[in-house]
Amino acid sequence: MNSESHSERSALLFGLAAVLLWSTVATAFKLTLQQFSPIQMLFVASLVSVVVLFIVCAIRGSLSQITSTFFSNPLYFILLGLINPLGYYLILFKAYDLLPASQAQPLNYSWAITLALMAAVFLGQKIRPQDWFACLLGYLGVLVIATKGDLFALSFDSPLGVGLALLSTLLWAGYWILNAKNKADPIIVVLLGFLVSLPFSATLAWYEGLSWAGVDIHGWLAVSYVGIFEMGITFVLWLTALKKTSNTARVSNLIFLSPFISLILLSQIIGETIYISTIIGLLLILGGLAVQQLKFKTSSVRTNTN
Repeated sequence: MNSESHSERSALLFGLAAVLLWSTVATAFKLTLQQFSPIQMLFVASLVSVVVLFIVCAIRGSLSQITSTFFSNPLYFILLGLINPLGYYLILFKAYDLLPASQAQPLNYSWAITLALMAAVFLGQKIRPQDWFACLLGYLGVLVIATKGDLFALSFDSPLGVGLALLSTLLWAGYWILNAKNKADPIIVVLLGFLVSLPFSATLAWYEGLSWAGVDIHGWLAVSYVGIFEMGITFVLWLTALKKTSNTARVSNLIFLSPFISLILLSQIIGETIYISTIIGLLLILGGLAVQQLKFKTSSVRTNTN
């Protein structure tokens, strides 16, 4: 096996590992929220993530970059940290608290469609006709999931939960737009975000005043799992996969497996009912994402004039 094929195989294995781990986090969210409030969950999971990412940076020999990276543009990194993880995860966890995970998770997948619209506004990128069609498919899927297929009644189990799930997509897309021209080590950037947000989430958890006494070992394991695999090590696996491959699209397409695996786990472990409308809505959202990735070939006719 030559080095190139070995690198591609490694990329697919790293990418698949990341996707499989991300597929479990919706279940972990719901298990954690049985014992923690969204604010408590954010604080503890963030603390775990800081420890994990510090260990990763130590192994990579990049600890010395943390301070210099932050002070190269402190206001920028403070803003990033307030958006993600503080704002994004706090809102996302509250959405999961109000909605079945089988609804919240597919709704969150519409962030990439939101990103295309925000990139046009803030980065001046052109919106192609296929992007508009992708938006139509994606947000039709959102509506199908949110209304359980009863589009004309426009009746939502939790309007606030649906609104928060969609708001989280704005924050996540906004985070990546702010990151578009950032040349810093992405793992350092993620770690700085958690370091910035940690004092805020700790203060919010203290102000909320909820007791920690009722949390058993299962709760602590669940929240630690979220911190390690949703916010920490899985991001490193995904970046490694993208770095190793020469075909980014092939690795990126693995992410389409995640929501379906997640729904199976939610059904089998949490016991959530998976509605046919959720499947249809998810297919519409993923169809929109697939349309966004299409590259149409244009043929040009050259006219010679004598």
